[in-house]
Amino acid sequence: MQEFDQLVAIIERLRAPGGCPWDAEQDHQSLAPHAIEEAYELLDAIHGHDVEHLREELGDLLLQVVLHGVIAQETGEFTLPEVIDGLIEKLIHRHPHVFGETKVSSAEEVTHNWEKLKRKEKGKDQRQTIFDGIPASLPALLSARKIQSAAGRAGHFWGDTQELLARLRRSVDDLAADLTTTHKDQAMQTVGELLFWTVALARDMDIDPESALRAKNAEFKADFSS
Repeated sequence: MQEFDQLVAIIERLRAPGGCPWDAEQDHQSLAPHAIEEAYELLDAIHGHDVEHLREELGDLLLQVVLHGVIAQETGEFTLPEVIDGLIEKLIHRHPHVFGETKVSSAEEVTHNWEKLKRKEKGKDQRQTIFDGIPASLPALLSARKIQSAAGRAGHFWGDTQELLARLRRSVDDLAADLTTTHKDQAMQTVGELLFWTVALARDMDIDPESALRAKNAEFKADFSS
């Protein structure tokens, strides 16, 4: 696509001698915080139903992708075409119901097949545990949801709604008991359990805990400011 090629050429010009000093000194490590920031700004645009903002933030996130790709080309790690080819190969491989003969009847079956195919891909079958593919840098609520989902796919049963509510109540009772002591470490552990079982209950109710807390934060800010 002509526009994509022009974008790559601009980034290459910015990093070339006589270009932009800031762009020229960036590497994968220095750019990492910017990618996270841009992803969250994109999320704000999505939640705000702001189409113009969404278009802009998609561009900012694309900039991060191209920057990393150009840097990798310069250092001989890989090329942008290799990034795109790898993505194309992955999409075709993980959608045999579209590009192959596999038959599916629901989105849930697609997800199940996707996970099976991921485990068969090069390198992924060498993982030590079912949690190895979960990034350590994820926000804690999202990490808990992914950990619980992975354990669930492996056959772990977290309990029905009433059992999860009971676990949550026990965590609240334990926290009340912790408040009568001076053991902050124990209280911190109990707060972690309370949050963990809250995430489990949200999953059971098909509610994204991150979105639920985000909505509550927005509600509180609006009420507090009025």
